[in-house]
Amino acid sequence: MNDDMARHAVEFEQAADWLGQADGLLITAGAGMGVDSGLPDFRGTEGFWRAYPALAAARLSFEEIANPGHFARDPQLAWGFYGHRLDLYRRTVPHEGFSILRRFAATMEHGAFVFTSNVDGQFHKAGFADDRLCEVHGSILHLQCCKPCCDAIWPAEDFVPEVDTAACRLLNAPPRCPFCGGMARPNILMFGDWAWLAARTEAQQRRLDVWRQKVERLLVIEIGAGLAVPTVRWFGESLGVPLIRINPARPDVASARAISVPLGALAALRLLALAVGDGGHVAQDQRR
Repeated sequence: MNDDMARHAVEFEQAADWLGQADGLLITAGAGMGVDSGLPDFRGTEGFWRAYPALAAARLSFEEIANPGHFARDPQLAWGFYGHRLDLYRRTVPHEGFSILRRFAATMEHGAFVFTSNVDGQFHKAGFADDRLCEVHGSILHLQCCKPCCDAIWPAEDFVPEVDTAACRLLNAPPRCPFCGGMARPNILMFGDWAWLAARTEAQQRRLDVWRQKVERLLVIEIGAGLAVPTVRWFGESLGVPLIRINPARPDVASARAISVPLGALAALRLLALAVGDGGHVAQDQRR
């Protein structure tokens, strides 16, 4: 038996039982979900600066650069940061854990719905249906006007950023609003952001509410959600249903109807798949 499986045998046994009983799976995910795909999670200022040394030299924290004011003050820097992230997320291949979650959902009457603070589009890329996603902080794969001149939100697929990664600066022209010609920005909720257009996310939240009303035996699997912006953790805890919290750094959970697994996303999901008898798929995926 795997050492981690042995150490957390009680938790995995309970998790497998909950998975067998559930008729709907709510996947709540924070930045830790993408770490096993090679994505940074920006945990702490030092970790962020290792990913963006040019911003370290300028002593700009994540909270400071992820601010709409930079699009007015220094658009090449603002789009250097977001353009680099857009290119990174486009190139990233979702790890095997996403497929494991889809297999769990396939056994349930109402399938799965995703509630995530991640803006990277990885659940979409991994095959989760667009109408089963709630990206509570928006998506880097969509744009809006910086002003904004109107309520329009559109896909970013036509914008290909060219970024000087050493300087964290955009080299080509930033994207433009097709309605007023002004500069566009990601449709992401930033810090100190009063111009974010929330209509796309609000529509996703309404679909999530409708889906939840159909589910009688809901299970929440929370993965990699931190406390710096605890939206994801609070949401899962507020539902009063069984919750499996996967988090190597902050696995603590107070609810009596919750268990914690202090492992990374991929390691925990592989062991959970083994616990429910999905080991053949896991072994096959690991050989690829």
